[in-house]
Amino acid sequence: MEIDIATAKRWMDSAQDDQGQEVFFLDCREPKEHQVASIPGVTLAPMTQWPPSQSVIGSMQGKRVVVLCHHGGRSLRVTQWLRANGHPDAVSMSGGIDRWSLEIDPTVPRY
Repeated sequence: MEIDIATAKRWMDSAQDDQGQEVFFLDCREPKEHQVASIPGVTLAPMTQWPPSQSVIGSMQGKRVVVLCHHGGRSLRVTQWLRANGHPDAVSMSGGIDRWSLEIDPTVPRY
């Protein structure tokens, strides 16, 4: 149900998972958190406003969904919701954007 940061980066760079399925990255943090630190190309859909809009749901169709948050707790809950609602391959990015900043891109601010 989780993937590590290195796998998330590899999938983001190639736009597909290891099986060749297109990947959709979803940030479930709040807008003010997203303004402080974000990863280009990731769609914001705050967990407090779930379920997400129909346009976001439509964008996820047929794709592997990778969910991220600050440290990984909220993204696990959203991943569970997605798996129960039509996205059985959804995964959470372990460690969230904080770990992304530490291991992948130090220009992403930590908070």
